[in-house]
Amino acid sequence: MKKALVISGGGSKGAFAGGVAQYLMKKENREYDLFIGTSTGSLMVSHLALSMLDDLKVLYTNVNQETIFSNNPFNIKKIAGEKVVSINHFNTLWNIILGRKTFGESKNLRSLIKNNITREMYNKIRESNKEVVVTVSNLTANQIEYKSSNDCTYEDFCDWIWGSCNYIPFMSLLEKNHCQYADGGFGSLVPIREAILRGATEIDAIILETEVTQTNKVPSKNPFALLFDVFDFMLTHVERHNITIGKLAANNKKVKLNLYYTPTVLTTNSLVFDQKLMRKWWKSGFKYAKSKREELMSEFRPDVLTDQEIEEGIDNVENLNL
Repeated sequence: MKKALVISGGGSKGAFAGGVAQYLMKKENREYDLFIGTSTGSLMVSHLALSMLDDLKVLYTNVNQETIFSNNPFNIKKIAGEKVVSINHFNTLWNIILGRKTFGESKNLRSLIKNNITREMYNKIRESNKEVVVTVSNLTANQIEYKSSNDCTYEDFCDWIWGSCNYIPFMSLLEKNHCQYADGGFGSLVPIREAILRGATEIDAIILETEVTQTNKVPSKNPFALLFDVFDFMLTHVERHNITIGKLAANNKKVKLNLYYTPTVLTTNSLVFDQKLMRKWWKSGFKYAKSKREELMSEFRPDVLTDQEIEEGIDNVENLNL
């Protein structure tokens, strides 16, 4: 039996996924053989494979804009208690003058990855029976690629994690092996199917969006805002497609699939890294996982069902068989 943990993309919302994973691994003692992440999920899976949850929590609750961006294309202002994001025209223009391909640069994130996912950690993962996989979008070949800790060097592994997180055109473009790579979420935001193809028989998938759309977008007021809205629209549909395909594949292969969505909308801009909010989201993820597990367990315990509910369930199954 092979168990997998899948974590979707979601930028700063990864803090919520950390809380969910902490509950599952520490309180439920769930162990996994395979860890697959996209974007922010790819940043987390190495620590999770080594059960380094305390280190991961410190990392995810102490990052900020400076930790991620070497050239930040955003201005963040507080208006009436709310954070409003606008274009940093000077930084954006400077990137264009320098002939760079993106509005911003995320070289600080590359350094963060190297400092926090060490060669020693990489070697421990390789020596264990666990596999860590990150998702990248190969823009040159027009395809999704999955990079395993079993198949690449330490330096390459760090590059792939960085590439998986780079939400272009606001962050850096990874150019490697004569190809251009970007955020894995552009094609595979929730890589459930990949976990099944790699032999998983039970999957816990953490999805950093609500199960049902809960917000209407405020009309865009500038090109950046419009670009964000377009990307959000596309990624929402990529996510739904990934989940639908994942469910179908799980049903076909008789794989047990547990989905953990965010119960509420955490943020409308996941490229804003607010330490206070991320600490709050980590705690929320922990509490949500606890309630979700209790809900899942009750579904499989006949003693908490009434006789009438059991009879209705049997009738429903018989009707389905017909």
